[in-house]
Amino acid sequence: MKSPQLLSLTSSVYEENETEPPDLLSHSGAITRIQDRKLGVTVNSPFGEKTLRFKEQFYPNVSMKEWSSWQWQLSRSITSWQQLSNFIKLSDRELMSAEMKKKLPMRITPYYASLIDPEDPLQPIRRTMVPVYDELLISPEEKPDPLGEETQSPVPQLVHRYPDRVLFLATGVCAAYCRYCTRSHMVSNNDKVHSSFTSWDVALDYIREHTEIRDVLLSGGDPLTMSDNRLEYLLSRLRQIPHVEIIRIGSKVPVVLPQRITSGLVRMLKKYHPLFMSIHFTHPDEITPEVAFACNRLADAGLPLGSQTVLLKGVNDDPEVYRQLAHKLLKIRVRPYYLYQCDQIPGSAHFRTPVAKGLEIIKALRGFTSGYAIPHFVIDAPDGGGKIPLLPNYLAERNEKGYLLRNYEGKYYLYPEAQEPV
Repeated sequence: MKSPQLLSLTSSVYEENETEPPDLLSHSGAITRIQDRKLGVTVNSPFGEKTLRFKEQFYPNVSMKEWSSWQWQLSRSITSWQQLSNFIKLSDRELMSAEMKKKLPMRITPYYASLIDPEDPLQPIRRTMVPVYDELLISPEEKPDPLGEETQSPVPQLVHRYPDRVLFLATGVCAAYCRYCTRSHMVSNNDKVHSSFTSWDVALDYIREHTEIRDVLLSGGDPLTMSDNRLEYLLSRLRQIPHVEIIRIGSKVPVVLPQRITSGLVRMLKKYHPLFMSIHFTHPDEITPEVAFACNRLADAGLPLGSQTVLLKGVNDDPEVYRQLAHKLLKIRVRPYYLYQCDQIPGSAHFRTPVAKGLEIIKALRGFTSGYAIPHFVIDAPDGGGKIPLLPNYLAERNEKGYLLRNYEGKYYLYPEAQEPV
C-alpha cells in the first residue's frame, strides 16, 4: 500500500474539553481513517506511520484514545534501562552506562521512543535521549551551572540577567531528559515535583516590584508539563502586572509530547496575548505529522513560534541537516531563531563542536536560502555573560572610500561611505 503522508484518526470521539472536531485538513497532507479496535471508534488525532507501527508492536492493547492522551504518555514514560531494552538493542557504550553504579536519569515518552532507531546507536534522536558512558567523563571546563544562573537569582526560581527581562523557572519537571540539558543540575531529580503557588508568589512579587521588567520567559523544566489550571494561574497573574508586556514559554513538549497541545490548552493560551513560544527542536526527523499538527494548532491560536536548537556533534552539525530542519520548521510556521553552541555541562564533551562549526553552518545558509531560515548563532557565555551572537566575517576592511564587503559567494563589493556635499 502506498504510504500516506499523514495518518489521521477522525470521529466523534474528541479530546477532553473538545466542543467540535478540529480541522485536521488545515496545513496537513493526505488523510487515512483508522479504526480503534479496542473502542470500536476512531480518535481525532494525526499519526505518523512509524509511530503507528511502534504502537501496534509494543502497545497493542492500548486504545488510540489512551495513546493520544498526554497524561497517559507522561505516566508511561520510559525511565529505566529494563524498560528501554524492550524497545532497542543496547550498544556497548549504552550498556556501559547502564551497568555503572552512578545511574544517569532517563525519561522518554512512548511517542518519542517510537522515533528512535532500535538498531543504530548513532541515530540522532537516539543519541539525544539514551545515556552513554561518555556522560560520566567530565572535562575541566565543565560545570553543573555553566551559565551562572544561580548567582543571578535574586529570589528562588527567578533569574534576572538582562535589564528588562527575567527567566522564570516555573517547574523542574520535563517530559523528556535531553542528554545535553543546560539545567541538568535542577531537572531529572527523582523527587522533583511542580513548584508550589507560594514559591511562585515570591517570584511574582519580585516582578511586580521591578517595573523595568517588561518581558518574562517561563521555562524550567518545562511549563507545558503542568496542567492547564496551574499554567493559567501563572499566566493570569503575570498579565495583571501592568509593566509586563510580553510573556514567553520555552518548551520541548510540542516535540516530545505533541499530544499535550490540546484544543483546551490553546483556548486558554489565547487569553494571554501577546504570548510567544520558543520550542526546542534538534533534528528534521522530529517533525512528524503529530508535531506539525501541534505547531499549526499553536500558530492558529496566534502564538508566534520560534525554534531554539543546540548544535550537537553527530546530530545536527552538518549544514545540509540544519538546512532541512530550518525548511521543515518554516513549513509548520516555526521560525528558526537560535542555534546555540552546546553549553559546558558535565559530561557533554562528546556533544560539543568547535565554534567554527556553527559559523560554517551560518555561512552555508546565508545567501543560499531565505533569511527566515537562518538563525542567530550564539554562545551563552559562561558565568552569566549572556547570549553573544557570532557571524562569519563579511566585512573585509574599512578604508577612505567606505566599506569593502564580502558576499555569500566570496565576491567583494564596495559600499561607499557618505561624503560631505561639496
